[in-house]
Formats: sequence, structure tokens, C-alpha cells
Amino acid sequence: MQTINSNQTTDRREFIGTVAGSAAALSLGTLFAPFSATAEKNFKQQADDADAWFAKVKGKHKIVFDTTEPHGMFPFAWPKVFLLTNAATGTPEKDCSAVVILRHNAIPFAMQDSLWAKYKFKDMFKIGDLGPGFRAADAATAMTTRNPFWNTSPGDFAMPVMGAIPIGIKDLMASGVMFCVCDAALTVFTGMVAMQTNGNAADIKKEWIDGLIPGVQVVPSGVWAVGRAQEHGCAYCFVG
Repeated sequence: MQTINSNQTTDRREFIGTVAGSAAALSLGTLFAPFSATAEKNFKQQADDADAWFAKVKGKHKIVFDTTEPHGMFPFAWPKVFLLTNAATGTPEKDCSAVVILRHNAIPFAMQDSLWAKYKFKDMFKIGDLGPGFRAADAATAMTTRNPFWNTSPGDFAMPVMGAIPIGIKDLMASGVMFCVCDAALTVFTGMVAMQTNGNAADIKKEWIDGLIPGVQVVPSGVWAVGRAQEHGCAYCFVG
């Protein structure tokens, strides 16, 4: 792993690239540091809260969308398609459950605009173009300053043939879609940011937790959440 001297001035672009690239170079000790005995109590409380949250999964048709990487609009379009096509085939939204797990490199989608602007998530997590379906007025620069799926406007997204379709997180939540985010990934990535900026990992993590979109549930890990969702009867769909 590259070592950054505390007196070295690091260019912002180099910093982002180093943080993103360091994920592959983490030692096992660094990777498993969040699972120390000190952290076990926090994980237990998270598990209790998340288990209560998963108890809301109900209905005739249930599915979990496992999102490990930024993958265009798919993490948000697919839950909407799931609800629309079930409604068209006789099962209304209220009788369906869809869970979206944001883990690994997909965690920035769980966070509000201020963190996207401050930490340059588009570059840090190598989030690519959302494609021609992203019709927002600021489409060319949106991800440099905001979460493109939060605080959306009508017409921001359009699908071929279907036209404009509301797939912002607020829209999906209003339709009953449940979102959760991996605490293990939050811990690792905020720790990496702290290493590269000589910052305090606990303070940075608190900032990221405080900056989560209201209604997004923190879970001990994304893989933990995959298991819980399937225990509650959800079919599995890998998004990317």
C-alpha cells in the first residue's frame, strides 16, 4: 500500500485514485479490523435493528437486489420494473417487497448530496456514465456534486418506449422499496480515507453515517443482509 507522508501535499486527483486503488491492497489485518471484539457490541445492536427492519418484508412476491458495484441505473430501474410488471400481472405494490442492498463499491448511493460533493464519490468509486436514460438538466455534471438518485426531479430518468419513469430513491421508497447499506464497507472505506488524509476514521465514519439518506437501514454487512433477505423469502437478483 502506498505510504503518504503527513507533510506531503497530495493532489486531490491523486488522493482519489489512491483511495480507490487501495481497496485491492488491503491486508487481512486491515480488512478484518472492523470485526474486533470492541466492534462486536455495535454489530449486535445493528443486527437487532436490522432484523426488526427485515421483518417488514411481506407480501406475495419478494425479491432482493444485491448491488456490489455502481451499475448504471439498474440498481434503481430493476426494482421499479419488478413492481410495475407484478402490478400488470395482478399483484399490486402493497403485496410485493423489494429490498436493495448497497454494499462494497455501491455504498455512495446510500448517501446524500453533501458527501458526494465533498468526497468526490464519482471518482473515488469509479462511477461511470448512467447512460442515455439519465435526462436530468445537469446530467453532464450531476455526479460531481450530487447523488443522481437523490433529490431527483420529474423527467430525470426515461426508458425506451416507457418514457419518463420515477426511479429516484424517494420515489422507490414511496412505493415500498427498502434500502440498506453495508456497515463493513462504510468502516473500511472511511478508514482508507482517514489513512490518506491523516484524518480520524471514527469522525469520518460518523459523518458518512449522519449523511445517509433518511430511511436507509445500516446493516452489519451486505452479505449478512443477503442472507437475512433470503431467510425472509426474497428471491435473489444480482445487480452488479
